[in-house]
Amino acid sequence: MGVASLWTTVVIRYVDKLGVVKERFIGLVHVSDTSSLCIKSAIDGLFAQHGLSLTKVRGQGYDGAIVVAVVHKHTGVSDLFENVGFLMNVVCASCKRQDKLRESQQKRLEEKKKNMEEEFGTGSGLNQELSLSRAGDTRWSSHYKTLDRLVTLYPFVMEVLEYIEQTAKTIGHSNQADKLQADMKKYDFVFYLHLMRRILDTTNILSRSLQKKEQDLVNAISLIKLTKRQLESLRLHEFNSFTEEVNYFCEKHELEIVNLKDPYINPKKPRQKTNITLRHYYEYDCFNKVLDMQIQEFENRFSEETSELLTCISSLSPCDGFRGFHIPKLLRLADMYHPCDFDEKDKDRLRTELEVYIDNLKEDTMFANLNNISSLVQLMVETKKHNNFTFVYRLLKLALVLPVATATVERCFSAMKYIKSDLRNRMVDEHLSESCICFVEKDLLRKVSIDDVMDRFQKMKPRRMQL
Repeated sequence: MGVASLWTTVVIRYVDKLGVVKERFIGLVHVSDTSSLCIKSAIDGLFAQHGLSLTKVRGQGYDGAIVVAVVHKHTGVSDLFENVGFLMNVVCASCKRQDKLRESQQKRLEEKKKNMEEEFGTGSGLNQELSLSRAGDTRWSSHYKTLDRLVTLYPFVMEVLEYIEQTAKTIGHSNQADKLQADMKKYDFVFYLHLMRRILDTTNILSRSLQKKEQDLVNAISLIKLTKRQLESLRLHEFNSFTEEVNYFCEKHELEIVNLKDPYINPKKPRQKTNITLRHYYEYDCFNKVLDMQIQEFENRFSEETSELLTCISSLSPCDGFRGFHIPKLLRLADMYHPCDFDEKDKDRLRTELEVYIDNLKEDTMFANLNNISSLVQLMVETKKHNNFTFVYRLLKLALVLPVATATVERCFSAMKYIKSDLRNRMVDEHLSESCICFVEKDLLRKVSIDDVMDRFQKMKPRRMQL
């Protein structure tokens, strides 16, 4: 579930009769405020419409802090993304400006080829035309792509901004381009551009993994731990190499390079001595502070309790011949996280079933090469083993309905902008919700025949003619 402005987007995740994990968008609900009580009431009302009950819910996930959430907490990072967003609106505002960006790239590549013929690389993927891409609100990787492209296209973007400044029809547009050029030449802009690019590059593999509809829990746990370690290592050991990278970029594009040994002057209080150097400011107040915020975001989202839950669930994984199978962890999973689904007698039967279950599946060659819980559950249904191990199968289903990330909810948020456009911004709540369902679940709706739709409308009320 997720909240955007005053809308609550609800997606249900369940395991169907064939053992297949399904995620279905069931609607939007307008809320008066974003308090927990108001959101709960709205969700409960939507569930009631569909004959569902919150008592049947076994897990809740809300689109919460993502990696770029730090943008709202640090002024330097906030200024960076504000300028980048402004840049997208200016440079990508017309086809003519985008063509100018391509022309600048082509001209530079031709000059490079002419002057450095022997060193000019050729081959698949080299020297290709690139374009600036807008960052999505919900995809971590899209922000990385945007910043990475900006670093690569920096000189061409500056040329386009200079062109806009000189040819703009209004003084306002000219001033916009001039201000962007000035901001993008500042050391702080380059510093934060490279810092957030490095952070998002570090988290990119994890981001893409968590955005998958079917998530491998074992792999997810490993990637979460690895990403945390990499961010901590970056904070502790890589400030010097990072500043060298920033200085190289500034030197390459003839930008100002600050001397980190100089005293830091607070722009808000220029006459007051700070008694710290620029190195101290950029290392502790900028570099370390942003990384500390980022690491804390990971701690909040992937806490010890969450990691413990994922570790217990991963014991169900069939990877490497059920190598991670661990009965005490699975009993703890049932006891601590699903007390409503297993009473004391059920837990005793679960222990017995687990002992027989693991021997049975290890001897069955059909289960030898499975690599995730989802495929295990589907094969159990296929072979009817879910009828023999009912409590184990219940535990497997409970594991599958707990997502590592709320990627589907975030995709539904992204879909809203296609429905509630400037041309359709006054539609009533019910119409908006149903339109979003049709857009998001179009693959499912394609299976509905026209005859069924006509029959539905025919039966709704008496009509003058047969549809």
